[in-house]
Amino acid sequence: HKGRRRSGALPPTCFCDFVASQFCRPVRQNQSFLALTLLSRAAAVLTAGKGGIAVTRYGKRYFWFAAGILINAFGVAAVTRAELGTPPVAGVAYVFSQRFPLTMGQVTFLFNGMLILLQVALLRRKFPPVQLLQMLVNVLFSACLDLAMAALDWLRPAGLPARFAVLLAGCVVLALGIAIEVAPGVLTAPGEGAVRALAQVTGRRFGSVKAAFDLTVVGVTLTASLVMFGQVRGIGVGTAVSALAVGRIINLLNARLPLLRHIRGLAEED
Repeated sequence: HKGRRRSGALPPTCFCDFVASQFCRPVRQNQSFLALTLLSRAAAVLTAGKGGIAVTRYGKRYFWFAAGILINAFGVAAVTRAELGTPPVAGVAYVFSQRFPLTMGQVTFLFNGMLILLQVALLRRKFPPVQLLQMLVNVLFSACLDLAMAALDWLRPAGLPARFAVLLAGCVVLALGIAIEVAPGVLTAPGEGAVRALAQVTGRRFGSVKAAFDLTVVGVTLTASLVMFGQVRGIGVGTAVSALAVGRIINLLNARLPLLRHIRGLAEED
């Protein structure tokens, strides 16, 4: 179809071949298979002329990564709806969304954007350009968080036992989301990227920097709530429970859940 493409007239039936010729690379010679590439890795295989898509292992890794982000967002929303305190990572977004006409997802997007800029400022030339894809992760998680908060708007547990039940369920969902998000090993979330950058610059262990980072976020949440409302908001027993329980639940799921072994296996095979 080269002649037709030069003349500007491209029949609709040739659209698949045109897209493939412009943006794809051949996987097999003398075959009508072409691979869509992402970061120089094949994410899906397009059958030219037929419109069929066969997802490769790398594509499946991205699928599970996105699924993990969605589940993660529902876990954050469930813990927040328990009204016993938000997870540490969501405290800032919750407090500022209570004061300004912004959703938790929108505040999360701004906050994570600042964390990405922090990484660039700390690492400078050592900042891997591929980590700019954290902006895509930021957009996806922020959108999923607003979706989850809206979907669980009906969840208003009455009484302390019901609130604790929702809190514990939210911690399990949050842990599952994080475990699935991390298992494929494709991209880094802005919060984790900031911790890694700080650890690299300071020379301290990741775990120690992570603990200090979480405490700093809680401190910012506490200060902001006191300044804007004169009382503590977003921090409570649920904050402590999620901080202590989620990591342990993740370890349990990693050891016992076959699905996570399957997802990690996709990364090992690639």
